[in-house]
Amino acid sequence: MSLKEFFIRLAQQSDSAGSDGSAPSEAEVVARVEELLTQLEAGTARAATRSADGTWQAHPWVKHGILTAFRHSETVEMEWPGGAVDKSLVPARQMAPGDGVRVVPGGTSVRRGAHLARGVVVMPPSYVNVGAFVDSGSMVDSHVLVGSCAQVGSGVHLSAAVQLGGVLEPVGARPVVVGDDAFVGAQCGLYEGAVVRERAVLAPGVVLTGRTTIYDLVHGRELRGEVPSGAVVVPGTRPASGAFAAERGLSLYAPVIVKYRDSSTDASTVLEDALR
Repeated sequence: MSLKEFFIRLAQQSDSAGSDGSAPSEAEVVARVEELLTQLEAGTARAATRSADGTWQAHPWVKHGILTAFRHSETVEMEWPGGAVDKSLVPARQMAPGDGVRVVPGGTSVRRGAHLARGVVVMPPSYVNVGAFVDSGSMVDSHVLVGSCAQVGSGVHLSAAVQLGGVLEPVGARPVVVGDDAFVGAQCGLYEGAVVRERAVLAPGVVLTGRTTIYDLVHGRELRGEVPSGAVVVPGTRPASGAFAAERGLSLYAPVIVKYRDSSTDASTVLEDALR
């Protein structure tokens, strides 16, 4: 039985009122969890993948497997600088030189079941949670959170204090996605299934969810929760509605696309020009 079939069947059994006696043993569940975590680390299993039409689809069976790891874990004391108490089946990963990943010392933790491709650099202190995928050549800067199941492409720069929210439940929910060669400025926050497409640039302080309205000044349109390829987004404001707000000059946060990257333009230069 494949891993996918196993965790789908396990989820169906846990949702049933009774048991027909065919439930797997604890030893089999733990072995299958270990297999899933190993595949997630290798990148051969992923919590979400991109379809041919460009949309991102979550894989509920993978999330079922991760949740199973938590349900079948004991809370144990672990050897870790400063001490740690956590779930036994999802401890911190032990990286090795052969992985081709730099994890700079200073308080960073990468959890089991997280994929870091060759050439990734993680600056301290940062945290990469279970189910996350960070592709080759990406930089995870200081104080960055890559939440559970977040998908980060290759050549991405996650600047200092960037937060990529995690999502395990509901199992069908799309995770946060950052496409190849995107630049995410300092203290940006991406949550609840927000998608940043390839080569997009987010200026410092941009906050997006899967339902945030993004105002495209270049094409005169409104987008919802997804930054197009090559777009340069800055924090903006729009007037709050109603007489009370008008009387007090109140405004609401509104992310704004001010331009699109040119293929020959460096991301940092675009940011500097856009914010000048």
